[in-house]
Amino acid sequence: MPHHSFKIGLFGIGLDTYWPQFPGLEDRLRGYVAQVAARLERPGVEVVNLGLIDSPVRAREAGHQLRQADVDIIFLYATTYALSSTVLPAVQRAGVPVVILNLQPTAAIDYASFNALGDRTKMTGEWLAYCAACPVPEIANVFARAGIPFHQVTGVLDGDPHVWQEVDGWLEAARVAHVMEHGRLGVMGRYYNGMLDIYSDLTLQAIAFGTHIQIVELDELAALRKEVGEVETAERVQDFQREFEVQPDCAPEELARAARTSVALDQFVEKHGLTSLAYYAEGTPGSDNEDVMGSVILGCSLLTARGIPVAGEYEVKNAQAMKIMDAFGAGGSFTEFYALDFAEDVVLMGHDGPGHVGIAQGKTKVRPLAVYHGKVGSGLSVEMSVQHGPVTLLSVVEDGGSLKLLVAEGESVPGPILEIGNTNSRYRFPLGARGFVEAWNAQGPAHHCAVGVGHMADRIKKLGALKGLRVVQVC
Repeated sequence: MPHHSFKIGLFGIGLDTYWPQFPGLEDRLRGYVAQVAARLERPGVEVVNLGLIDSPVRAREAGHQLRQADVDIIFLYATTYALSSTVLPAVQRAGVPVVILNLQPTAAIDYASFNALGDRTKMTGEWLAYCAACPVPEIANVFARAGIPFHQVTGVLDGDPHVWQEVDGWLEAARVAHVMEHGRLGVMGRYYNGMLDIYSDLTLQAIAFGTHIQIVELDELAALRKEVGEVETAERVQDFQREFEVQPDCAPEELARAARTSVALDQFVEKHGLTSLAYYAEGTPGSDNEDVMGSVILGCSLLTARGIPVAGEYEVKNAQAMKIMDAFGAGGSFTEFYALDFAEDVVLMGHDGPGHVGIAQGKTKVRPLAVYHGKVGSGLSVEMSVQHGPVTLLSVVEDGGSLKLLVAEGESVPGPILEIGNTNSRYRFPLGARGFVEAWNAQGPAHHCAVGVGHMADRIKKLGALKGLRVVQVC
């Protein structure tokens, strides 16, 4: 499949009338734009720097260039006063989200040396180099009237950590939007009978995130599994021994069964170019399909850790939430409420099925289960806790014909967990267990969500802003 790189557009704005009046001003401002371009450079990001745009004619040309370059987001650097007619054509034609950088060279003008320049023309030139804030209301007015959403970062070019924290956040959010737009989410099997909250509008997912949804067949996975040889199976069992803490009561034939399914899953994902997967099926008793479904958990956990999140129970919305968290580098493990520990004021959360071993506290254990509760068959399952420390929960919520993102920040804390062969963690929230559960549920999420490490609410809010999705943070 062709790979489309993530690109950001950058240009500074100025007024060509000033250049002959104030020698050195244009070069100075171009230098500031180059400084920002250098700060935006990082692996996996292509910066399309158009330098200083200083007239409506140049602006029209910049719009064509940005559109041809296929940028994902524009950083518009207000270096000095500029006409809004120098901005509108560029941004309108490019048609992508825009962040206005309102940055001045230093924290304040040195008033004493400024007033001692003794040449009013020189003084005006110096003042204009600090004039970033001047055109922003004009640009904002025109964008608002044109229906162009915009975002702002205000501060100092050098030595202002807030500026680069914000810029990095917008850049990361735009990169994750790009990942989602180029994603291929496989859906395999069917919904769990009667879980009404899980039934999803696939068209809405494609519209809101740009993700392609590929409907794939369990029968095909079962057929691929029959072709997996002994050597590949044995190698995958070794992978399991390395990646997991396989408990002594796991039967060798069960490990081999899970390994065969895992190898087939990798081939299946590769064949369809999937970047995530939501699945659920039961199969008739004794069928190949049932055998695959009973042995899928370890392979799905490895895929999830490799950046191809797998959501059970055909939970499409949560496969998307997991993919967002993973694209932000935060993991994204499938989870739901288990119980409340009122004595310790923590919420117990986890899920049966795959976990994200990349964000586990210690090694993920593999245990045999005689029954998969509420599901068919028996076999191996994973038991893990999410790394202790800050965490973020994310739910993609279908909310009366539109989507919203529901977020909470808390922490994963040590303590006893239920050793039942499922993922299992203890979470503490600023609202307390009772307050958190009620605030979260009041937003009408489905009963699954994605958990990732670190506090990610700010970045998720930026992603929502770029995609036009409402974001609700409960804590």
